[in-house]
Amino acid sequence: MPLRTLFRVLILSAVLLIIGFYSNIDGKDDNKVLIKENHSSEMKQSIPKLPQKSDGKPSTEKPKEGLALFIGQDVSYLEKQLGQPQRIDESLYDYQWYIYNEDYSHYFQVGVENNRVVTVYAMGDNLDIAPFEIGQPVEEIFNTQYIDTNFNIELNGNSYRFELSDTDLNLRPIVQLGDVYAQLYIDKFTGNLSSVRFLDGETLVKEKPYELVYSGQLLEPAIPSEDKWRMIESGTEQEIFDLTNVLRTRNNLPPLLWDDTTAKVAYEHSKDMAENNEIAHTSKKYGSLADRLKAAKVSYQTAGENIAANYTDGPAVVEGWLNSKAHRDAILNKNFTHLGVGVYQKYYTQNFIQKFEP
Repeated sequence: MPLRTLFRVLILSAVLLIIGFYSNIDGKDDNKVLIKENHSSEMKQSIPKLPQKSDGKPSTEKPKEGLALFIGQDVSYLEKQLGQPQRIDESLYDYQWYIYNEDYSHYFQVGVENNRVVTVYAMGDNLDIAPFEIGQPVEEIFNTQYIDTNFNIELNGNSYRFELSDTDLNLRPIVQLGDVYAQLYIDKFTGNLSSVRFLDGETLVKEKPYELVYSGQLLEPAIPSEDKWRMIESGTEQEIFDLTNVLRTRNNLPPLLWDDTTAKVAYEHSKDMAENNEIAHTSKKYGSLADRLKAAKVSYQTAGENIAANYTDGPAVVEGWLNSKAHRDAILNKNFTHLGVGVYQKYYTQNFIQKFEP
């Protein structure tokens, strides 16, 4: 009987790598590559059989309390326990995000697919995310949880092995909690847990957040139509806006206000970058941030811009920006008063402005 072919997929959501830049209105750019979460979209033949985990350490049990308990539950149970969400956003991974953003200190998103909870993302400071806590020191997490560089998932006769790089282990390790997986986002500037994403195995494979070796069928989300893409983009824009304000509130800063005109400028820049396959603050056609704001008749005192490409989704890109000093400084700039976010497919732009005081 022939051996099954095993493939290596060095991709994160079918993209090459993660890039992000920050620019201020004075044109002083911090053009740094952010977290390189993958290396190539090429598929390669690999070893004929997945190695079995042989360390003898049992998987951590599924939590008996907290938001992780909602994974696998029916949406009716979710709404009975938590009430109706403030809005529902589309995602790129076959589920809808139920957004609970009434209070930034309790901000979280719940992914629902076919009336079942498949993922939960939590960033609010005052949430039960057992066995973790927002703000928990990374040393405590590594001392109390089993974290490995590799982990395996078996789904319907298919085998998947995720392989974490050193960067993954330091900034976004993953912990298995029974049949639930917890992806931890670490704030490298504080050394504390910034947020957590709970997922079931199938959703984790669809999102592909780490290097993946698989045997059998590779699970892929449905390809969005043009109309579906715009709904995904719009929802992601609002999530990035919300998460930015969660971080500002956490750092005792006033939340930013949404500015429609600035958001349109941001969207057009993301679209321009996508169409030209170029990540840059200065567009060959539309110029610098100052040029684009002027053309849109946006009045401001100071302005700044964060850009990025090829992140999994809104939460991932915000956490990426948070771990780059210049991007973080923009998010936590006490002088900015308004924000416009523009997302075109997997290209992301944040335009910050400080409006003139009346």
